[in-house]
Amino acid sequence: MESEHQPKLSPIRAYQVLLANTMEPEDTYTSLSEYHDYEPSLEFDDSELIQASGLAPLPPELLDIPDDLLERSASDGTIEENFEKELAKPPQVYAEIAASSLDGDCCCELSGTGLVEVVGDDEVGRRIIVVSACRLPPSKDLHPDDLLRYLVCTLDKYVEQDYSVVYFHYGLTSKNKPPLSWLWKAYKAFERKYKKNLKALYLVHPTNFIRIVWQMLKPAISVKFGRKMMYVNYLHELQQYLDLDKLCIPEQVLEYDKLLLSKNPRVAEMARQKAERSAMSQDEARALPEPSSSAPKTQQFGVSLQFIRENNSNMVDSIPPIVRDCVEFLSRPEILETEGLFRRSANIVAVKEIQSACNRGEPVCFRDDPTNAAVLLKTFLRDLEEPLLTFDLYDDIVQFLSWPNRDKPRLVKVMILERLPLENYKLLKYIFQFLWKVQDRSCVNKMTSSNLAVVFGPNLCRAPSGVMSLSAIAPINAFTDFLLENQESIFII
Repeated sequence: MESEHQPKLSPIRAYQVLLANTMEPEDTYTSLSEYHDYEPSLEFDDSELIQASGLAPLPPELLDIPDDLLERSASDGTIEENFEKELAKPPQVYAEIAASSLDGDCCCELSGTGLVEVVGDDEVGRRIIVVSACRLPPSKDLHPDDLLRYLVCTLDKYVEQDYSVVYFHYGLTSKNKPPLSWLWKAYKAFERKYKKNLKALYLVHPTNFIRIVWQMLKPAISVKFGRKMMYVNYLHELQQYLDLDKLCIPEQVLEYDKLLLSKNPRVAEMARQKAERSAMSQDEARALPEPSSSAPKTQQFGVSLQFIRENNSNMVDSIPPIVRDCVEFLSRPEILETEGLFRRSANIVAVKEIQSACNRGEPVCFRDDPTNAAVLLKTFLRDLEEPLLTFDLYDDIVQFLSWPNRDKPRLVKVMILERLPLENYKLLKYIFQFLWKVQDRSCVNKMTSSNLAVVFGPNLCRAPSGVMSLSAIAPINAFTDFLLENQESIFII
């Protein structure tokens, strides 16, 4: 018999108890923060919410959220619409919108805003795409359908391989935010290929309200996709995962991060100490000689081809030992037929260990894992001091799509046979002869010439500045695809 003095449960607590008694708890979402005591306080403890995909979103009235909270939260640029009503509707398919061609003028206008930028690769070779909400044009100047087409058009260049997204939430206001209906339809419009190869979504500077909205949307979003999203409360938390210098962080976001740190002295002090250690390392690096001259003679990653040739007596035909090891391992018939070869992510710890052993001059062991060898081959090409298709060729390669088709074979031969250094040519020929074997089994491994071009293009050619513009991706990939399709007639010696 229940006690008459038993305290009455609040609606939110009663809802939690009901869920806890009827189903298994769902994994909580990852947070990169180590200082949860200094995160903004929520109106409720979202870590205690237990939801399942079969339930409807938790109603606001059960959250005991003051009516004015929704109005106040709208100023941070999140959703103030009735999202429950939107979720209750059958989702409208945006595939037609996403697949339709994007108006050229609109595409150029959005490209010039810096809303979406491709800034290089992370430590395991995944392309990093940065989205900055502060650079989103006012809603009155941009139709939501055009925004979706632009995002799909941009992501299409990268979804065939693993990629990560960094989203800077600061700067999304009531003037430039898309409606919730668009957000929901856009999620449904992005097909499985977009979500499957997305390995991490870093949501930087999340607000209280966006956490609440995300918590309520969880039942409608797949668990696997949800686990890829990570809250990042301060910029320095990204440092151990991504190189912040590559991210081209907007000035408004940097200032906002400083403001947040000023309100949390302890976190600010830890961030300052970390920055000092990082700056000290950079200063020491500047004081050292050039990387090639300061590296141990056994090093093969992050140095020049000339350095490797001068310090490896067992180097044959200008092929670095690590490249030969990778290619010979991957050329085994059973490995060549591995589905998604060169598109799979490897264990970063294992790759780093093999890479370090290689740089120490120790024998390479791929641990019978094709993914390790595939990632190491891409890493070697990406880390060369100068790309295999040299900086001198970059400006011409990015104009490849504008060349007349009848002139392409001749101009490409001139570039490869006459302008490319001999040691670069020999290594390029060796790699493309191997890639020909890979694409020859594309019916099994799914690695067509175009898929291989998407994977290898940015690792073979990059701008001297180190920043890859969106407009350069397509011609670089097309040039790489052309080399692969015509390798027998191009690599004649």
